Amino acid sequence: MGLFDRLFGTTTKKKKQPNIRFGRYSDSYKTPDQLDAWEASVKKFDKKEHLESYDSFFQYLKDPKQNNVSHSKDGENIHFELLQGSKKITGIAGPNMVSAKTTVVKCDRLNVGFMRRLMEKNYSLKYSKFCLNEDNSICMKFDTHTIDGSPFKLYYALKEMSINADKQDDLLVNEFEMLHTVDTGHIEQLPELEKNVKYAHSQKWIKQTIERIESMDSTKYAGGITFLLLYLIYKLDYLIQPEGFMMESLERCHNLYFARDNKSSEQKSLDLIKELKKLLDRTEEDFNKEMYKVNSTFGITTPSSHEQVIGTIDGELSKMDWYKDNSFPEVAVSIPGYIAGYNLFNFAVPQPDREYLHLLIEIIEHEYFVALGIDNEYVDESGKVNKSNIKNEIAEIAKSNNRKYPKLNPNTGLLNFSSMPEFAKSFMLMVKALDHTEAEKNKTV
Repeated sequence: MGLFDRLFGTTTKKKKQPNIRFGRYSDSYKTPDQLDAWEASVKKFDKKEHLESYDSFFQYLKDPKQNNVSHSKDGENIHFELLQGSKKITGIAGPNMVSAKTTVVKCDRLNVGFMRRLMEKNYSLKYSKFCLNEDNSICMKFDTHTIDGSPFKLYYALKEMSINADKQDDLLVNEFEMLHTVDTGHIEQLPELEKNVKYAHSQKWIKQTIERIESMDSTKYAGGITFLLLYLIYKLDYLIQPEGFMMESLERCHNLYFARDNKSSEQKSLDLIKELKKLLDRTEEDFNKEMYKVNSTFGITTPSSHEQVIGTIDGELSKMDWYKDNSFPEVAVSIPGYIAGYNLFNFAVPQPDREYLHLLIEIIEHEYFVALGIDNEYVDESGKVNKSNIKNEIAEIAKSNNRKYPKLNPNTGLLNFSSMPEFAKSFMLMVKALDHTEAEKNKTV
């Protein structure tokens, strides 16, 4: 069903496409069956039918597109297992207690550095905690009395535990030589072609961006430099989909720029370049260690509405006009690229917006998709955008979302195919004009 199927690996195109994922996982796109399971879980818990409530709760968490959750009843207990990236969380829900645990990393010997870091981390955790198990490996644990273990509490507790465990394992192993990965049998290594393409393009994009910036007057074009850097950061996060060190570095770049520290745009750009150069210095071997495919249960992006996308377009899109009209095409394109990347990095935008923003990035970065072996019929070898194929894909996305959003009606008459900057700008204006009014039956969910 077009682009949405490519995003989630279920393409129905005649030619089979590589099963490649993009962007951050979000658990915001629930099916009607999952939403029904949540309602049932809450109602059953209120009636003190605790085990029945938990049975429905785990049905709610299970993503039909990936094997992320399993649970089974054993007498008065429910045994469950959740996958979150490289971590596996196991637990038991019984008539009196609910408990969950995961081993984060294996430890050869104790070290003050990582122990202090994790103790400090515990102060910021609300439900779970880092601890040492019998063989001094680092674990995370959570438990609660069943009477207090509502579906709401379980959701936020398991989410906190899962996301922190998944994030810390790669970071700790990368920094402390006495720590090693553990329980990673469920992860799937990426094909060598995909690893090679991702490494080559990430290096090329960083080098090209820094070289372009160094050729520009940092005072006169401070705004354009910022957009080049931010689009690069979000592009790396979305298209490369890194884990561990690189993911943490890109998040640090995002936080550095948006920190309220009174630094000028020029100072922040220098900080971002310094951070990005660290990624250039990493070996291909270190890069490949973070290139693997995993299933997840919880997302880290915040659910948002179409108005969030509109607000970013209104706030930023007009800034590309000067660069577009004064022969800075790569800077001009980076601004709609930034708008798409910023929303995909931070938010779980409505499904049609997610698909259209992905489509724009796929068009702008068409060479990367071709290198991955994905049929990209939107841009020809000369760089000219294909009007017919793009319009067909836009219509297909609207059709696949028609049941929930019957009034989308994308106005392709707004599109300008004369150049990539003109197209990117007009595409964003088309996205802005989409009508996200939901069908009546969806409003009551």
